[in-house]
Amino acid sequence: MNFARSQPRTPARQNAREVRVMSPRIAWLSLMKCAGWTAKLVTLLAVLAGIAWGAWLGIQRAFHHNPDFHLQVIALNPNTAIDEFGLISAAGIDLTASPSLFDLDIEELERKIKCLPAIAKVRAERHLPGTLSVTVTPRVPKAWISCSPTDLSDTRHVGDLLVDQERVAYPCPELQMETARTLPVIRLFGPGSPSVKAGDKIPQSALEFCFLLLDAARDADEDAPQWIESVRQVNEWSLLLVTRKGTSATMGLWDHERQIQSLRAAMDHATEKGYLIDTINLIPKYNIPITLCDDAPPPPRAIPVSILEATGANLPQNTRDPLPQNN
Repeated sequence: MNFARSQPRTPARQNAREVRVMSPRIAWLSLMKCAGWTAKLVTLLAVLAGIAWGAWLGIQRAFHHNPDFHLQVIALNPNTAIDEFGLISAAGIDLTASPSLFDLDIEELERKIKCLPAIAKVRAERHLPGTLSVTVTPRVPKAWISCSPTDLSDTRHVGDLLVDQERVAYPCPELQMETARTLPVIRLFGPGSPSVKAGDKIPQSALEFCFLLLDAARDADEDAPQWIESVRQVNEWSLLLVTRKGTSATMGLWDHERQIQSLRAAMDHATEKGYLIDTINLIPKYNIPITLCDDAPPPPRAIPVSILEATGANLPQNTRDPLPQNN
């Protein structure tokens, strides 16, 4: 007979149970231990706070409240946009409070000054012990801006609008008045003309052809701002340039160099011969139509050699001293 070998029996596992005994004494000791750790942590935080407070007081006394670091000098670069008093007002600096250089928010100060439309760029720096250095880049005026269809008697004053090469309009600062006084006026009025506000960039289409004409005039004659009164776009194909003597010159949107040369030649010839041109249309290259004023001629002045013949401009036959006709 085969008998199966029986496996040894393992004793049944006994469930282990942990019994914790909590007595008032043990609870009290645990509480005291926790309170001790809390007291140590609070003490450490108090020490750190005291160190930080002491360091802050030291910094305040060494820098912010140190008379050596109070604002003593404002070093502003020479410019035509703002002076020291204007800078103090624009930046909101209270000199009566003897501010420390470290109390000045440089970025905020730059932002406030940059808000002035006449300033293109600004950089401010602290120079210890007591100097605030400010470097501004003013806008360079190119012409005056007028949106009025009436005469220009209310233009070219401090506060009136100028425009720079970037087409940004800004009020004329007092420091720029001397150099801007003789600049020509660009007139923007009529249907579709943009509204112009200080600090705004005028749309390019409103100024493009006027700028091109003024640039051509300056290239041909560096004294052009002295004799150009105003420029405006009349319609989609022509501009109107008015001189300081009252001559109204109609010009096209292109070929300005040739038209400026013809205008200068006609004006010089008219001054030399003692009459004054009222209107002239320079769009045609030849047989340029001209009308004359009946007013008294202007005083004589030094006249350069006329180039009218070279440009092909002809005065009408009924003038007092006509130019020879070109064959």
